[in-house]
Amino acid sequence: MQEHYGARFFGEREAAVYDDQLADMFDEAVVGPAVAMLADLAGQGAALEMGIGTGRIALPLAARGVRVHGIDASEAMVARLRGKSGAEAIDVTLGDFASTRVDGRFSLVYLVFNTIFNLITQDEQVACFQNAAAHLEIGGSFVVELTVPDLQAIPPGQNIAVIAVDARAMSFDVYDVVTQRLTSHHFVIGDGGMQSYPVEGRYAWPAELDLMARLAGLTLRGRWGGWKQEPFTSLSRSHVSVYEKS
Repeated sequence: MQEHYGARFFGEREAAVYDDQLADMFDEAVVGPAVAMLADLAGQGAALEMGIGTGRIALPLAARGVRVHGIDASEAMVARLRGKSGAEAIDVTLGDFASTRVDGRFSLVYLVFNTIFNLITQDEQVACFQNAAAHLEIGGSFVVELTVPDLQAIPPGQNIAVIAVDARAMSFDVYDVVTQRLTSHHFVIGDGGMQSYPVEGRYAWPAELDLMARLAGLTLRGRWGGWKQEPFTSLSRSHVSVYEKS
């Protein structure tokens, strides 16, 4: 397996600014519906977050009374998590979430905010589904939140999609439609000049994820256009998919 994304793209430099640069994603309007749905799926059982990062979802989920364990390959990101209030209730294992195992069985395993795309090969993504299934108890749920690849917005012959541009930052994705590799470029302008924060990954369509789930012994229970369980349509820009171990 290649060097993991946690070591390549989420080191100390990135961890130091992660929460600030993604402040909108920490807003209660974003976090609240996700935590509510995940807490409902976890029930009285425990939850495992793959790619726990700085605890954006894990901390409020634990505050709801859910026992949360996390896996992450980035020591720097986990260090930020451990410095936050409430982190003492969360156990974290350092490692590649596609293959790292932890003790126990969980009623919920979840991956949010495009995290599975950080696994840069199909084999790693398949292994991730298998790892999630191995941690789940019978009847447990595996939840994946992902954007839908934005290829419809790209003119024929081009491979770049703009994410956002303002006076302080600009972000865009570069697609390779042959390999399904994706590089997200994030540039931030500050007093020290322009800083670049690239992240590489591999995008996958919902139907491909469903096949990965079947290979792991999981069945699609439901798919929505967001955490408020909006209908998933051909125009949806993201999806929340729930798979069940039966």
